[in-house]
Amino acid sequence: MVKAGAAPLVLRRRARALPFLHRFLRLLGATTTKTFRRRLTARSTRGRSVARPGEPKRLAAAEEPQEQEQAVGPARDPDAAVAAGKYWAHRHSLFSLYDRGVRMDAEGWYSATPESIAASQAARAAPGDLVVDAFAGCGGNSIQFAARGCYVVAVEIDPRKVELAAHNARVYGVEDRIEFVVGDFFHLAPSLKADLVFLSPPWGGPSYIQAPVYTLDMLKPKDGYTTFQAAQKIAPNVIMFLPRTVDISQVEELSWLSCPPLDVVTEESYVQHRLKGITAYFGRAARSPSDH
Repeated sequence: MVKAGAAPLVLRRRARALPFLHRFLRLLGATTTKTFRRRLTARSTRGRSVARPGEPKRLAAAEEPQEQEQAVGPARDPDAAVAAGKYWAHRHSLFSLYDRGVRMDAEGWYSATPESIAASQAARAAPGDLVVDAFAGCGGNSIQFAARGCYVVAVEIDPRKVELAAHNARVYGVEDRIEFVVGDFFHLAPSLKADLVFLSPPWGGPSYIQAPVYTLDMLKPKDGYTTFQAAQKIAPNVIMFLPRTVDISQVEELSWLSCPPLDVVTEESYVQHRLKGITAYFGRAARSPSDH
């Protein structure tokens, strides 16, 4: 029997670790679906780069879902319809397989990472890595890490979003590489170990852009420093997706929260020549994707 005060959970390659994880997460008040395994190690570099991701790579035919569902538009979800508005025209940039039945809630329309950016971020992970997606939302980033060949623990506090993310993972045919967890990331973080943590915490809604300079204390539900430190308890390699107006000096300061300091690279993330955000890579994730 695992007790709440047990040593941090290290996820290993052995299949026998899976039942242990399910029992452990139940003790912490979380619920889970699907299966994952594996763990690798890492290295790092330093620098700054600008990347304009191209179109996302489609899944091979063998990886696509066998059953295609009817496309789900805003009219099928009254709450999402209100939020869709100007975002509807960009649905395929959020999910290239949207017409196969991808589903989003109202928040997902403005908070989902565009697929080409999510694929570029996932390219910094090594195939076979165990990745914790701390604020999984409707699953866009988790899906791209899984398509990369990683095993993903997708943490999301909203049960409805977890249902949507699990559905979308089935649309992309990668549900076997993702473990969906309904729970509070900050509650679970001290008890998890992985190779890499992906952070895309809520930015505060569309109104975030009104701030001339976005500071890390504006992130929700906790400030960027607290969020980053929670991620470091899981892995020394972190990817953080932030608003395009974020204070870069604050982002680089996060590397000094480790001893020794982590290597860090900040990258401007574009979709069709439009700057959508800043991605910061820490630790081994700062290495060029070609090095993986």
